[in-house]
Amino acid sequence: MPRRLEVASPRHVELVAYDDAPLQPHQVRARAILSGISHGTELNLYRGTSPFEEKEFDPELRLFRSRAGAPPPLRLGYEWVGRVTEAGSQVEHLQPGDLVHMLLPHAETQTFDPHDVPYRQRVEPLPAGLSPDQAVLLALGGVALAAVHDAHIKVGDRVAVFGLGVIGLLVVQLARLNGAAWIDAVDLYASRRALATDYGADCVLDPAACDVGLEIKSASSHRGADVAIEVSGHYAALQEAIRSVRKGGVVVAAGFYQGGGAALRLGEEWHHNRVTMVSSMAVWGNPHRDYPLWDRERVNATVTGLLVSGRLRSDGLITHRIPFDRAEEAYRLIDMHPERVLKVVLTY
Repeated sequence: MPRRLEVASPRHVELVAYDDAPLQPHQVRARAILSGISHGTELNLYRGTSPFEEKEFDPELRLFRSRAGAPPPLRLGYEWVGRVTEAGSQVEHLQPGDLVHMLLPHAETQTFDPHDVPYRQRVEPLPAGLSPDQAVLLALGGVALAAVHDAHIKVGDRVAVFGLGVIGLLVVQLARLNGAAWIDAVDLYASRRALATDYGADCVLDPAACDVGLEIKSASSHRGADVAIEVSGHYAALQEAIRSVRKGGVVVAAGFYQGGGAALRLGEEWHHNRVTMVSSMAVWGNPHRDYPLWDRERVNATVTGLLVSGRLRSDGLITHRIPFDRAEEAYRLIDMHPERVLKVVLTY
């Protein structure tokens, strides 16, 4: 029997067996090759620190509310890559052997209607030039591209990127493609700063070793970055991003922030410099800010094309490949030793 991943309790996951449902004429079945673990959203769910632990999100009111009753079994994952093994008689555009990527939880198989998959209009076969290693980055690439679009970077802008995980390192590259003239990249870990330099950042900064806001403002004739993009999900980094931008600058917050923001001091630079703060959330029913010219399909196609062409690099981003049987080990590694990892993928 195939297995899927579920959270048994905070910081404990387990593999649960299930039966594949009979394939319907409009459905497709695929078997997993890789699935990527999100070091932000998933780790907060794994730790039990996400608001979904005690609340539920009302999609009509757009409001978190207290949950009535016990929460449903929690499944993790949204970056699943596999190959089609069967296609129903009514499915014409997918066939066995096609490589597919979907925003579905970690599992050994998926049975799905290609016209009814979360956040997609239609599942298409991925191009031959895209490897599974690249495909497993498509969702995070979409997050990075949405953040860069939300930043409205202009040719010649100075951009600061806070948090050099996979999303941040993709943001560094996309910001340059979008016209950034100078990029400051900020992270606690030396290995990530080194990769940011390799990807084209002009200056890398260690927030444990310097006053980042002071460094960026002192080095800029405009007294700060035009735009800061914060993708670490830490309030201290968000505060430093606010400190780093010029008067009237923009801070794009693309991290998944948890709990209260004790590190934020909104009475300081945010208030005195009239800084604009933008939430960058491209799913949960939120349209692209340039919809309908841009939608998720166009974002996904753009990221796919950039990866295939090599204009968006992915070498060095996957640092660990851990068999699905050892999924709990993978989560524990990310949770306890973030300095050792970038992208951790489960292999099948």
